[in-house]
Amino acid sequence: MSAAATGEAPRRHASRARSGRFAFVFGVLLLALFFGSVCLGPTVRFSVGEAWRGLLALVDFGPDLESASRQSILELRVWRALVTIGVGAALALSGGFIQGLFQNGLASPSLIGVTGGAALGAAVAVLIVGGYAPRLVLEHVGSNAYLIPAFGFAGAFATTALVVYLSGGGGRTSVTALLLTGIAVNMCVAGLFAAIQSLTLKDWEVSRAILAWTFGTLDDRSGYHAAIVFAGLALAAACIPFTALELDLLKGGEADAQSLGVNVGKLKWLAIFAAAVSASSAVAVAGQIAFVGLVVPHLVRLAIGGTHGVLLWLSLLGGGVFLLGAEFLQRWWLGEAALQPGVVMSLIGGPFFLMLLIRERREVGQW
Repeated sequence: MSAAATGEAPRRHASRARSGRFAFVFGVLLLALFFGSVCLGPTVRFSVGEAWRGLLALVDFGPDLESASRQSILELRVWRALVTIGVGAALALSGGFIQGLFQNGLASPSLIGVTGGAALGAAVAVLIVGGYAPRLVLEHVGSNAYLIPAFGFAGAFATTALVVYLSGGGGRTSVTALLLTGIAVNMCVAGLFAAIQSLTLKDWEVSRAILAWTFGTLDDRSGYHAAIVFAGLALAAACIPFTALELDLLKGGEADAQSLGVNVGKLKWLAIFAAAVSASSAVAVAGQIAFVGLVVPHLVRLAIGGTHGVLLWLSLLGGGVFLLGAEFLQRWWLGEAALQPGVVMSLIGGPFFLMLLIRERREVGQW
């Protein structure tokens, strides 16, 4: 056995052990933050025992809390915490797929129009709910609770499909063309969004709803919203075993990956699909929450390196910890004056992105 092979086995074992430790820490943090988010609030506080009894009652394994109002408050906090975990995990996983596809730690879901398209679709749904549509439309849209997520999905997939279609030439999709087309489509989406905002300036309620969606919102979430985001997350996570090794092989370039048997075209479509369904499920239920898909995969990569089979799963866990932790800390500190999640993430992610640009000037110049 060669010296290289002898040294490789301990390195792989050490990498697996380090990844396992991170997964364990993320799991413990998620559990602690979940119960902290349920127990602590600006008005009502619950003991861990009360929170546990309320959770059992929520899934019909026990009686409700003595006070119906306290049970209702606890359930609202449970759904908010679960949706926050799902949204953070979905955005981080989407970022992991896109960074792996672009082979660039500065990439994020917004590059291919996923978040912008989902927000635009949600804004159109708000217009319909607010009366900016013919009566014929309103009679067939069904419940308003389903309308905004449905339009968010539609907007995300429409913009993503448009970007991929326009950037494809001769049956192949160039990553550079994908990037440039994504920027162009995002500018068009931003123009349409600005037009909608201008149209609704005089209608305070509709304008406020659209504006809140651009800041991101986790208020008044329900089991329906949790089901949407976790369904999208599960579908995207199911793509990890079919893309992780291929994304690792893509590090040497498309030509080398193809010579090793990777179907690069199929890999791009599958990675884009996973990134789109993951991010769109998050935006459809919580609005635009920026930088989670940039920050979390990058930090996980710095911490553990490793293959995408590890990186993507840990990004999923880390995204839930990151967003729920930020929400818990700012609500514990600011109380009722807490900021919207999109604002908080921008305050964190903006400086982080600038730091990355300064550190990776050479890579940015070659992007």
